[in-house]
Amino acid sequence: MNKETKLVRSTAAALLDSMWARGVRHVFANAGTDFAPIIEAMVEAEEQGRDIPRFHAIPHENVAIAMAHGYYLIRGEPAAVMVHVTVGTANALCGIMNASRDNVPVLLLAGRTPNTETGHAGSRSAGIHWGQDSFDQGGIVREYVKWDYELRSGQPVDQVFGRAVDIAMSEPRGPVYLCMPREVLGDAATAGSGRVPGRMPGSIPAEPSPAAIGTVARWLAEAEFPLILTATAGRDPANFECLSRLAEDYGVAVAYPGEPGPREVSIPSDHRMFLGLNAREALERADLVLTIDCEVPWWPRYASPRDGAKLVHVAADPLYGRYPMRGFGSDMAIAGSSSAALRALSAMLAERAGANRARIETRRKTIAALAVERRRKIQAAQDKAGREEGMQVPWIAACINRVKGPDTIVVNELGVPMDMLDLSRPKTYLSSSSAGGLGFGLGASLGAKLAAPDRRVMLIVGDGSYLFGNPVSAHLVARAEGLASLTVVLNNGRWHAVKRSTLGMYPDGRAAAAKAMPLVELGPSPDYEKVIAACGGHGERVEKPGDLEAALRRALAAVDKGTPALLNVITQPLDY
Repeated sequence: MNKETKLVRSTAAALLDSMWARGVRHVFANAGTDFAPIIEAMVEAEEQGRDIPRFHAIPHENVAIAMAHGYYLIRGEPAAVMVHVTVGTANALCGIMNASRDNVPVLLLAGRTPNTETGHAGSRSAGIHWGQDSFDQGGIVREYVKWDYELRSGQPVDQVFGRAVDIAMSEPRGPVYLCMPREVLGDAATAGSGRVPGRMPGSIPAEPSPAAIGTVARWLAEAEFPLILTATAGRDPANFECLSRLAEDYGVAVAYPGEPGPREVSIPSDHRMFLGLNAREALERADLVLTIDCEVPWWPRYASPRDGAKLVHVAADPLYGRYPMRGFGSDMAIAGSSSAALRALSAMLAERAGANRARIETRRKTIAALAVERRRKIQAAQDKAGREEGMQVPWIAACINRVKGPDTIVVNELGVPMDMLDLSRPKTYLSSSSAGGLGFGLGASLGAKLAAPDRRVMLIVGDGSYLFGNPVSAHLVARAEGLASLTVVLNNGRWHAVKRSTLGMYPDGRAAAAKAMPLVELGPSPDYEKVIAACGGHGERVEKPGDLEAALRRALAAVDKGTPALLNVITQPLDY
C-alpha cells in the first residue's frame, strides 16, 4: 500500500459522520468515478460499526431529487442527494427547480472532476475527467439554490456541511449545493470544531409583526366576505386544525389557487367554509383577501379581486423575491412564520368575536351555501361521468375516493383536479411545484412511501408526466427498496396542457381548426402496464368505467402485499 492510500480518516468519512450527526438519514445516490472515497468510507464505517446515513442507489437523478422532495414533504426532515460531477448535476437541475419553487430543503451533493492530472491517488484516471471538467460547476444550479460551494483542501467538512444544512432549513427553505473534488474527499480529514449544535437546524423563524396582524384582524372582523387563499399552509400540520377552526369560528371562506394549485391539504375538503380550487366567484366577491403561503394566488388575466378589496400577503418572504416578475397588488405584506401568524390572528379575532356575532353568522350562512353548491356540482359531474361510455376524469376521481382510505397519501401530477378528491387529513396530498418540472410524481411517491412505510401511497399521473418520470428507473427502485405504491396513469394519448394552451391563445386559429394539432399527440401509446410488469410489478389496462373500481382494489391488494402496481387507464381525451 503506498502512502497516498494509507488508512486514515478521510474527508469522505468525516462527511458521512457529519451527515448522521445533523439528522440526515437517507442519501439518494447516482454514483460515478468521483464516488470512490465515499464508497471506501461507507465500507469502513460498516466494519467499524459507525452509524451513517442509508445510501440508496437510484438509476436516474430526476428520480433521486423527487424522492428527496417527497420524503421531506411527508417526514419534515431533509434528505441528501449525491450525483456525479457536472453531468449528474445537470440531470438533477429540473428537480432542483421544483424544490426551489416549493421551498424544499434538498441537500444536493456532487463530486467534482479531479483537479490534478498526477501526484495523488485521486488524480485523473479516465478520459472523462478532462471532458467533465468545468470552470464553474455550481453555476449549473446557482439560480435555483440558496447557497452553493466547492469544498477546498484543508477545510473542515463538518463545518461546511453544517452550514449547508442550516441555510437549507432556514425560512424560506430551499435546496443547497455542495461539490467536492475527488482528491479532497480522499485526503485526510481536517479537524473542525467537532461540535454539533444542540438545536434544530436552521435559524428560528421570524415572528410576524403583532401590530400588522392586529390590523388584519380588524379588517377581517369588519369584512362582509373575507377570503383566505393558500397553497401550502398545511405543510405545518398544526395549521390544518388552526385554519379549519378559524374559518368556522369566524365565518371566513377558504380556497386554493388555480393551477398549479395547492401542494398540501390545509383544510378538509368537506369543510363548510371551503370553496375549493380556483374559486373565481369568491375572489371577485371578497372585500378582504388574505393569502397565506401562496405565491400565485390568482391569474390577473382571467380573474382579480374586486376594486377596493383589502389585499394582504403573509409568508416567510411575502414578496417572493426569487421570482423575477410578480405584480400582485398588496395593502400589506407581512413577513414571518405563517404558523405564528395564524395563531396570532385566531387569538385577536377571538377578542372581537363577541361584538361581531351577527356578522359572523351571516358570513357563515353565505359561505356555507356556496360550499354546498360547489359539492353538488362535483357530485353531478362524477355521476354524469359514470354514465358515459368512455373513461372521464370525474369518474376516475370518484372511484379513487371509494377505494382510498383517509390516511392514504395521494401524489397528484397532472392527474385529476384536487377539487374532486376527498381529503380530510393533513399530509395526505402532494403535488408538483409551480416550476412545473415534469417527472416529479414517480420519485415523490417513492420518497413518500420511504417516509411513511405503514401508509398507502397512490400516484395519479398523466401519461406525459409519467414518461418524464423515468419509469423504468422508478419501478426498479420501488422493487429493489421495497417501496410498493400504486401508480394510476391517466392515458389520454396527448400533451393536453399544450393543446389547452394553444386553444386558449388562438381559440379561432388555424391550429384549432386543424384535423390534427401539431406537437400534442403521444401515440401510438405504449402498454404502460407492461413496463411495471417487466420490473416485477402488477399491471393492468383499464378501458371501461365499470371496470375501474375493481381494478383499483386488485392493485391495492397487490400493494398491500408488497408488490408495486400500475393501472394504465385509457382516458377519454378532453377537448376544452
